Amino acid sequence: MHITAHLDVDMIAIETDDKLSVMIELNAPPAPDGGDGVRVPGTLEVVLDRSGSMEGGRLDGAKTALTSLVDRLDPRDHFGLVVFDDAVDVVVPAGRLTDKAAVKRAIAGVRTRGGTDLSGGYLRGLQEARRVARAAGATVLIISDGHANAGITDPDALARVAAEAYTHRVTTSTLGFGLGYDERIMSAIARGGSGNEHFAEEPDTAVALIAGEVEGLLAQTAQAASLHLRLTPAVRGVLVVNDLPANAVDDGLLIELGSFYAAETRKLVLTFDIPALAELGLTEVATLTFTYVELPALAQHTVTVPVHVNVVPGDQAAGRVPDPVVHTELVYLRAQQAKRRASNLLSGGDSAAALKEIQQAQREIAQAQFGAPEELAADLAEEAATLSYLAQETETGSASRAGKYLSASSQARLQKRGRTYNTPPLPPTGEPNTDPDPDQKSR
Repeated sequence: MHITAHLDVDMIAIETDDKLSVMIELNAPPAPDGGDGVRVPGTLEVVLDRSGSMEGGRLDGAKTALTSLVDRLDPRDHFGLVVFDDAVDVVVPAGRLTDKAAVKRAIAGVRTRGGTDLSGGYLRGLQEARRVARAAGATVLIISDGHANAGITDPDALARVAAEAYTHRVTTSTLGFGLGYDERIMSAIARGGSGNEHFAEEPDTAVALIAGEVEGLLAQTAQAASLHLRLTPAVRGVLVVNDLPANAVDDGLLIELGSFYAAETRKLVLTFDIPALAELGLTEVATLTFTYVELPALAQHTVTVPVHVNVVPGDQAAGRVPDPVVHTELVYLRAQQAKRRASNLLSGGDSAAALKEIQQAQREIAQAQFGAPEELAADLAEEAATLSYLAQETETGSASRAGKYLSASSQARLQKRGRTYNTPPLPPTGEPNTDPDPDQKSR
């Protein structure tokens, strides 16, 4: 893992309260030579909603995608399928794919019925994943189109379940299908489980996203990555701008980074609150210790990076110029935080407040586009187009669609900034989709 740290400013004024932002770039190891034969066997457990609302294209699309991923996996890989409605069934017990034809027949036999006990399905899927997972861990993928109406329905409780599973190297990703599912639950699980949050309105999009999740699993070169952030007495507090899962430890924070695929680059931004310092000179702010398990060797590595800033007289600090790359990255991430707040507001029915959040993010992104570093210009242009679409969708289109897009988009960029995102494509015209929500029906 190659790691570099960039400060937004290289100096702060003596005896003056200040803030210091650090952008960390993490570059994962490349794929090893020798092809697929050298990779560690993967473990994928799918938890599939078979409630009545999945009838037709949704269930058919999911089954098509699962059949294709069985073909893509190696006989050495572990695969399992749990389905749920009011009840939970293990359709394919987790195990090696030595009989792909039998697994495909089992997938083909899944039929819709009943309600939506998502937590029951998820808990059973976790049991299956942990039963067969080896040192390389496992991935659980939840596919659902409905609001959980049985079992555990509290997003925070389910996030804690996912976070606990991650301590046993089980990552959880979610795929919300259509416009009727609860994005608060799916987002909480994905965040707690250090996985991906996907949104697919149509079956074809779902097929592509499921395929992408499998490709990511098979391309992993680092797992169980974390950052131990040790603060020095020179720091009053720290904000993890990316909003990653983090736990307080005795001397700072332990931030979960999840898995990395081959040659993946991610960006992480930390903002330190620094009280007035009384001494001039180079001052250590924090020590960053990265730990990860490299695949396929399953070797654990640790990399330590100290963070220092120069304390100078006030007149000298007055002339400092913020690093444009770090500053632009901060603006970009703040826009993602605004999108998450907007999604929560839409879930609560407050479209007006959600629109204000989106419009404020639009203004900040537009301002950042002037003079932005060349390497970030494309990201800002894409974000401007996304925000424009979401503002229109929130104001005159489907609030449900906007809320789900906002949630999935912000989750990807806040948690795994820098990777290829699997968010839904914008309409070609950039116009909001004014078709009625297909999920406005009784369940």
